[in-house]
Parts: sequence; structure tokens; C-alpha cells
Amino acid sequence: MGERRYTDWEICGRLLRQARPCWRHIALLFVLSLLSTPIVLLMPLPLATAINHVADPAARADGKAAVQVMLLAGALVLLIALLDQLQKRGSLVLGTYTGEKLTLNFRAGLFRHSQRLSMTYHDARGTSDAIYRIYWDAAAIHWLAVSGLIPFLGAVLMLAGMAYVTARIDWLLALVAVAVVPVLLVITWASGRHLRRGWEKAKDVESSAYNRTQEVLTGLRVVKAFGQEEREESRFVSRSGEGMLARVRLAVIDGAYGILFGLTIGLGTALMLFFGGQKVLAGEIQPGDLVLVMGYLAQLFVPVQVINKSTTTMQSSLASSARAFALLDQAQDVLEKPDARPLGRAAGAVSVRDVSFAYDGGEPVLRRASFDVSAGARVGIAGPTGAGKSTLIGLLTRLHDPTGGQILLDGVDLRDYRLADLRRQFGIVLQDTVLFSTTIAENIAYARPEATAAEVVAAAKAANAHDFIRGLPDGYQTVVGERGMRLSGGERQRIALARAFLKDAPILILDEPTSAVDGKTEAGIMDAMEQLMRGRTTFMVAHRLSTLAGCDVRLEVDGGHVSPVTGELALAPGG
Repeated sequence: MGERRYTDWEICGRLLRQARPCWRHIALLFVLSLLSTPIVLLMPLPLATAINHVADPAARADGKAAVQVMLLAGALVLLIALLDQLQKRGSLVLGTYTGEKLTLNFRAGLFRHSQRLSMTYHDARGTSDAIYRIYWDAAAIHWLAVSGLIPFLGAVLMLAGMAYVTARIDWLLALVAVAVVPVLLVITWASGRHLRRGWEKAKDVESSAYNRTQEVLTGLRVVKAFGQEEREESRFVSRSGEGMLARVRLAVIDGAYGILFGLTIGLGTALMLFFGGQKVLAGEIQPGDLVLVMGYLAQLFVPVQVINKSTTTMQSSLASSARAFALLDQAQDVLEKPDARPLGRAAGAVSVRDVSFAYDGGEPVLRRASFDVSAGARVGIAGPTGAGKSTLIGLLTRLHDPTGGQILLDGVDLRDYRLADLRRQFGIVLQDTVLFSTTIAENIAYARPEATAAEVVAAAKAANAHDFIRGLPDGYQTVVGERGMRLSGGERQRIALARAFLKDAPILILDEPTSAVDGKTEAGIMDAMEQLMRGRTTFMVAHRLSTLAGCDVRLEVDGGHVSPVTGELALAPGG
């Protein structure tokens, strides 16, 4: 799953399109940034005025006028300082709001898209990779659009303005200053290219370390059970150390280019001071004028420094943006047709016709499977681990699409239905019950968030879960913890059954629902499942044949082939 490379111009263009909803805020922020140029031009003026006044013997003779000039100069300094702070603080507040708004919109788009990607993609990449891109890489739009691009454009305009003003005061000194600007820009370009490659590697290393951290903390019970804390700590330090070294290398590169950049500016300043001093000695300009010109010429290098800083710091954001766009550009392999059919409540008749499936072009997991299930029938599915049972279930619910053949629901290909409508037809209880870190009531109502409290309780009673829930300190408002780990396996399964009862879907998927519980708990769950299965088409996956005893038909999945064991199910040749 190699990812394509994006050019800087391509990334910037896409970010501008991404930022289009906030263009008014960005435009206002750009105008505010432009106000810094006249403020900067005004800063040396009071000092130059005061020095020239003091240096004039005639002006010094009039003490009252001298005091007035000094007071005026001081008032100008305060006014300019006030304007400078208002401009900076206004830019800060508006920039923060705009950047956070852009980041939120970008994250929402990435989150929306990642949910629609197939389980094949997430199984291959790992969910933590998507999480890292959504939370950390998506923030790059803030730094590029607000902290990078706007200062960069403002600095370019300021550079042009400062060059014009200094040329009007003294063209020779301006020429000396401008002569070093191309050298500075070449240094900036070279450092940007070097840093970009380094940041791409650093981001990949950091994402890998993040992935490992999440895996260990999620599986902490296994780590503790096998006493592998020190080993995992060593692996964490090793991977995090790689990220640290990558950042240190980037700092060294940035520092080396920074030294070269600073020496070039120092050379330009020294040349300006030398030629300016010669002009003062020759009587061509006044000392105050030299201070004014030096102040402006020093400010001439400020936008170049801003361009340099923006370009180098933007490399991290460009690398992050490329990773975020790589996720956004990942093609969905389960698509909804533009003219997809709506589906209210299905009858539940399922036909699998000559279905094959392979992951990422590999060896087929299912080979030409064919069978028909009438509405309301109970189908037991058995077979060794890795035979293709879970793949078959994933195809029924359109987590994947067949690479060959078709699956029909009530005589219509699953791919012709609206995806949301199709998935509403299935109630699912898995072996590894997924509960969210919220209350029991919210977990039961997950399939129907609009359900009333009475409906939640009724579903819990039907699943034989009401009694143990009522015995908890907070009852239905008990928080179950991450993945429901504050509850036992049997309790989690009964909550999952209650969720299926509340959804009231016409088709049930029961994937090893009792494999992780003891015999007594299994009996209680089976009683609840028996009630749940009435009047519904049911596909039950189990290893224990006793669990499948009440099924109308049993299918054996082995080596990708589906074969009937009992019942009246007919399979096409090759199934």
C-alpha cells in the first residue's frame, strides 16, 4: 500500500480549496497582517526626528520647542506601540479562531472518510495510523494556512515595500541590502527541500511509535499476564528514540542553515554600516538620517527572515498534510450507487450466488459459494479457524463486496441498496463484544439513540440482563469502562443481545456469541437468543455443535468452500 507523493504546490492548492469555507476570516487576517508594514515603517521615525532635532544647534537654542519635540516623539512612540500591539493581538485571536475552525473541518472530513473505508484497509494499516493522521497530521492546515502562508505572503509584500522606501531614501544603501536578498532566498529554498525529506521520515517514525503505544495499552492485560512490561518499555523507548533522533537531526540541519542565513544578514548589515558611515563623514546625510536608513534597512531583512522561518517550519506541516491527503485519497471499495434503492424493512430472504472473495488480490478466501436462505430460517455456520466464516459474514453485511458473484436480499443485489438502509436490516452480536466507554443505557441504545428509557429496560429484560444491571450501584447509568472491561464476558454479551433486541432488525448475525462464557452463562444467553431469533432470518457462527442444534440448516465452511451438512439447502456446483 504505497502512498503517492505530493508536490508542495499541489498540497498548497488543495489546502486553499479546503480552506475555502473560511475565506472571509483568512482575508481579514491577511489585511491585519498587512497593517504591520506601515507600523514597522513608522517605528524609526520618532527616534530619527528626535536625533535630528537635538543635533541642530538652532533647535537646541529654543528649549521650549525642544521639549515639545521630545514630548511629541514620546507620544508617537506610545501610539505606534499601541497600534503594534492591537495589530498583533487582533491577528492572534482571529488567527487562532480561523486555524482551529479549519482544523476541525479538516479532521471531520478525515474522520468521515476513514469510517467509510473498508475493514481491509484498517486491518492492513491499523486504526492508530488513521487516528494519528486525523489528530496530529490534520492540524497542519492551521500552521500552513494561518501561521505559514499568511505571514509568508505578508512578508513578500513587506519586502517589496521596504525595498521601495529605502531606495527612495538612499538608493546605494538599498542596493547593498537588496544584493544579499537573493542569497538569503537560495539558502531558504535549499533548507526547505532538505527539511521536507527529513520531516517525511520523522512523521512515519512517530506514527509507528504511536501505533505501538496504542497496541500495548490496549492489550495491557496480555502484557501483564506474560510479564513483558520491561520488554515493551524497551521497544517503546527504542521507537520513540528513533523519532527523537530524527527531530534532533532536523534541528541540526535547521541550525546549520540558520547560521549561514544569519552570517549573510550580518554581512549585509556590515556593508550598509560601512557605506552609510562613509556618507555621514562626507556630509551627504545627517546622523539621524543614517539611524533612520539603518532602521529601515534592518527592517528590510525582517520579511526575509519571516520568509525563511515560514518556509522551514512549513516543511513539517507539508509532510503532515501529505499524510492527511493520502488518507483522504484512499479509495473506498464499498461504494453506494448514485441511484441506490431505498429499503424499509426486509423480509429476510438471502441468496448467495457463485460468490468468491479475495483480500487485496491474494488467494481467494471464499470460492464460488452458493446457497439460498428463506425468510425466517436459522442457518448455522461451522468450520475451522481461518476457513472463511467471518469473511462470509462480512460480505452479508457489505463490510466487503464480493470479487465475484453476487448476494441478494429479497431478490435484489446488496450493492443496489442504500448502504445505511441495508445495514439497518442486521442485528449483530459478536464473539468479541464491542462496548463503548459510556453508560449501559447508552450502549444498549446505540442502535436506536432515540429509544426511550422504557424501551431500553424492555430490551434488557428480553436479553436477561435487567437483573444484573439493576444490581449495579448506578444501574443503567453505570459506566462500563474502556471496551466494557468493568463487566464480565457474559454481562457484555447480554448487553450486546439487549442492543440487538432494541434494534429489532429482520436479520441476525450471531458470531460465536457464547464461545467465551461458561455453561451456566451460555444457557441464559441461549434462552435470550432463542427469543431474539423468533421470526428473524438468523446466521449463527459457532464451533460448538450444541450451539447450532436448533438451526434449520447447517453450513460447513472449509478452505473457502461452503457445503451443506443438514437441511434442504441446495448448493450450486462448485460451491
